[in-house]
Amino acid sequence: MLLNLAISVLNANVSCLQGASESAQGCAGGNLMTLLLPLLMVVVLLVVMFIPQRRRDKQVKDMLSSLKTGDRVRTIGGIYGTISSIKDDVVVLSVGPDKVKLVFARGAISQVEDAGVENTMTEEVKD
Repeated sequence: MLLNLAISVLNANVSCLQGASESAQGCAGGNLMTLLLPLLMVVVLLVVMFIPQRRRDKQVKDMLSSLKTGDRVRTIGGIYGTISSIKDDVVVLSVGPDKVKLVFARGAISQVEDAGVENTMTEEVKD
């Protein structure tokens, strides 16, 4: 549909440029369509870009608001842990086999994990 519209606009402009037997008003209408086509393309591009982003933002917001103690999560820095406590925008994670407690902002949680990665570690970290 958009391609047919573009072709018709191009045909109208070519006939106006070649001096066909159209009135000056018909050529002006073709020029108006020439301006509307890029505008329409920009609007479509913006819709294609922003609607999926809004969906992702809503999913992240829902995930962050549904966090609870005991959830296994991954931070934006790649640290895996289990939520020990949540207070407003502060999340305390228990990390690793020694259950070290780290404090993060709620927005630093990137994903809720199904299985705890820290529980599958078999090697000791050596200095």
